Amino acid sequence: MKTLKVRLGSNSYPIFIGDQQWNKLPELLKLYAAPNHIIIITDRQVARLYLEPFSDALSKAGFAVKSITVEAGEGAKSLGVYEDIITKMLQYGAARDWGVVALGGGVIGDLAGFVAATFMRGLPFYQVPTTLLAQVDASIGGKVGINHPMGKNLIGAFYQPKLVFIDMHFLRSLPEAEIISGMAEIVKHGIIADRGLFLLCEMEMKRLLAIETEPIQQAVFQSCQIKARIVEEDEKEAGIRAILNYGHTIGHALEAASGYRALRHGEAVFWGMLAEAWISHAIGELPEAEFQRLERFFAQIPLKAALDGIDMDEVFSLMSYDKKKKAGKIRFALPVTVGETRLFDDISEDLLRQALSYIQSRPWLS
Repeated sequence: MKTLKVRLGSNSYPIFIGDQQWNKLPELLKLYAAPNHIIIITDRQVARLYLEPFSDALSKAGFAVKSITVEAGEGAKSLGVYEDIITKMLQYGAARDWGVVALGGGVIGDLAGFVAATFMRGLPFYQVPTTLLAQVDASIGGKVGINHPMGKNLIGAFYQPKLVFIDMHFLRSLPEAEIISGMAEIVKHGIIADRGLFLLCEMEMKRLLAIETEPIQQAVFQSCQIKARIVEEDEKEAGIRAILNYGHTIGHALEAASGYRALRHGEAVFWGMLAEAWISHAIGELPEAEFQRLERFFAQIPLKAALDGIDMDEVFSLMSYDKKKKAGKIRFALPVTVGETRLFDDISEDLLRQALSYIQSRPWLS
């Protein structure tokens, strides 16, 4: 099992990365002084596969375990579901000496983390991400929250977990589309900060999608290293951490315009990365050879979701609510080469509309 640490002073925490190691979690929770009372928050799909053995393992280790299960999908990140969870916790008798375990993908991590951050002014919480997307992105960095009909993650907080436990075992129960969605964040980390990681993605994509232990564990480890390093430098997104938003400004708007149904998060981010790379090339920042390299790479990703039926005027309108605005302007993280990214806040409306038209015209991604 590989280990790395997110160093944030009193908010520091470890990340454990392994394969077929999830039965070690109870002892690690004890090692990191988890409360005796644990509430597991999960969704119905994950619960069907893992909740019973997971709860049993914690109970045998001496924890008093309760669980709350919500419907799977982005719709769970709502004020209504949040209120239902708080009510259930109060009915259970939860108090400030309880802990929250997020067992699931990024939706569950965001939702459970926001519950933990706000219930009785804060409970310790522990991330056990079961999707590739959550393992390399949502579980690290402490960004928790829920959605509003006018935008994604508009209600939230920065609240760091006490521990992140990543196991490749969970990934093997996922459909290929979910693995592809998670690969978006690994690819993103390579483009923004690590040319070597991007090269690994170029060379080993088939093996990565097949969840072969050696390449996938290496890609996840390198991706987590990048995310951890950036979070350490900028915990609350006041500066460099904003480069993690590459592909997300347009991606989040695409997700919202699809009603959070037609596109998975990672699929929307792939489209967003391509559009934002086009913008960088159009303004003379990303060289032609690098842009063509990215185009060729994205063309090889077997995305199943297309942009048919998405109103690009609505996408443009939704971007106006982006929470990353600065002085009234949308801030973009754009690659200037593979492995290096800079921030821009002077992208014109006309250029944005051209970028949206560009991705709509990419038949090899549909």
